[in-house]
Amino acid sequence: MQNQPTFWSAKRHGFAVSFSPYVPQRIALATSQHYGIAGCGTLFIIDDTPAGGVLLKSFDWSDGLFDVTWSESNENLLVTGGGDGSIQVWDSAQPTGPIKVLKEHEKEVYGVNWSQTRGEQLIVSASWDGTIKIWDLTHPSSLSTFSGHQHVVYCALWSPHIPNCFASASGDKTLRIWDTRKSFEARMVMPVCNSEVLTADWCKYNENILVTGSVDSAVRGWDLRKPREPIFQLMGHTYAIRRVKCSPHVGSMVASCSYDFTVRTWDFNKQTQPLEVIEHHTEFVCGLDFNLHKPGQIVDCGWDEKMFVYTPKSLLPTAS
Repeated sequence: MQNQPTFWSAKRHGFAVSFSPYVPQRIALATSQHYGIAGCGTLFIIDDTPAGGVLLKSFDWSDGLFDVTWSESNENLLVTGGGDGSIQVWDSAQPTGPIKVLKEHEKEVYGVNWSQTRGEQLIVSASWDGTIKIWDLTHPSSLSTFSGHQHVVYCALWSPHIPNCFASASGDKTLRIWDTRKSFEARMVMPVCNSEVLTADWCKYNENILVTGSVDSAVRGWDLRKPREPIFQLMGHTYAIRRVKCSPHVGSMVASCSYDFTVRTWDFNKQTQPLEVIEHHTEFVCGLDFNLHKPGQIVDCGWDEKMFVYTPKSLLPTAS
């Protein structure tokens, strides 16, 4: 697809990447030293330009950074999740950071997600300690803690459609749907497969549909109205799927990245095989995102220290 990376995060291995919801060319890249096993982490703020990636700012943290989410209310604010169990709040307009650190989780924070309801300032965090927490940055401590998963929680993310609702994916092989007003139990527990579920995302065009990615290398679709079995299963990856993302522009379009070093695009309304296989990484591909402002454009990052911004042929607006 592309030989030259948009940005090279030297001696930092990419774990997560996110396009700004405000500035079309702006990207946040969360990285760790030594594949996240030891060492520190760095958050890079990058602009994608015709001449390549331009580094605007970098912030260091004392432990690895595993996920990043942009604020939905302030174009300069970001939140990351760290290996020390803390979440960090950064202001890209400030020379140093973080401007706030919130630490309650007892193990790594692997997922952070900012509520897309702009009237709220709520963040959900997912941790290897098996819990999920909700935070309001105006409060010094978490608002609530959600227990129930029997293993590591890899990700938690707000529904873009349903108020007070988020989903979580876990090493206990389930996808769970939660109501923020009921922290004592999940609204729905959906056994996904016989392996760990590493990632999930909500469909942007149907409030009842979610997509999961798991260690058994399958992408599956789920309908909350009939949760007993998947509504589709997409096969092609050869190792664990690290992240899935639903397109903000085409309701049935999905992208996934994997420990098989590839990114794949899918249209679950058309076929169960990938539309395209993108092979420009030489290590695990961990981060993936769609650009809300530029239909078809995606960004990815991996343990090979490379970040690519590109529009796959299969996602060109004319392709569908």
